[in-house]
Amino acid sequence: MTATPDRNRLALPATQVAPLLLGSTLTHDDDTGRVAVRITEVEAYLGADDPGSHAFRGQTARNTTMFGNPGHLYVYFTYGMHYCANVVCGEAGQATGLLLRAGEIVEGLDVARERRKSPRHDVDLARGPARLAQALGLNRKLDGADLFAAPLTLALPAAPVDPDLVSSGPRVGVAGVGGGSEYPWRYWLTDDPTVSRYRAAKPRIPRTVNG
Repeated sequence: MTATPDRNRLALPATQVAPLLLGSTLTHDDDTGRVAVRITEVEAYLGADDPGSHAFRGQTARNTTMFGNPGHLYVYFTYGMHYCANVVCGEAGQATGLLLRAGEIVEGLDVARERRKSPRHDVDLARGPARLAQALGLNRKLDGADLFAAPLTLALPAAPVDPDLVSSGPRVGVAGVGGGSEYPWRYWLTDDPTVSRYRAAKPRIPRTVNG
């Protein structure tokens, strides 16, 4: 792992890094093609201080990457069908990270279309965390990969986006403690068409026994 100015900018809590990551470009180059996404929406997760985080209950085989150094990719499999990708930030051991929720394909449009099975509108290619991971060709084989070394390249903007152009609000799909307006840790580029639609998590209905 090499020190870079951009990696150093990630060595802060996720809520501080989130606005810095908006407008950055993540590129994945492999034998199936090269795709680059401009990040337009992220969600911050704060490890042991965050009930919505995968790391809230401590380190496991699944979330080990989150406890490592900033500037690595944490990839997990969810709902038995989708991959989602996170940028690890903060200091080693803190397990803070940013879920990549949405972006715009800025390179490799044809490759992204093929991976996404040609959706009706290009604006939807990376609109949502599972779609973004699929368009970029990310999976568990890249869990722990360095974001500043081949086959991945993360390039942060030279200057942060104007704060007046950034919105924040509740995270998507986080139910109970860790969700709702008391955790306004989703950040996005205001009015960008690639940003995903907000959906509050549905409370789970307790199972009942008939008899």
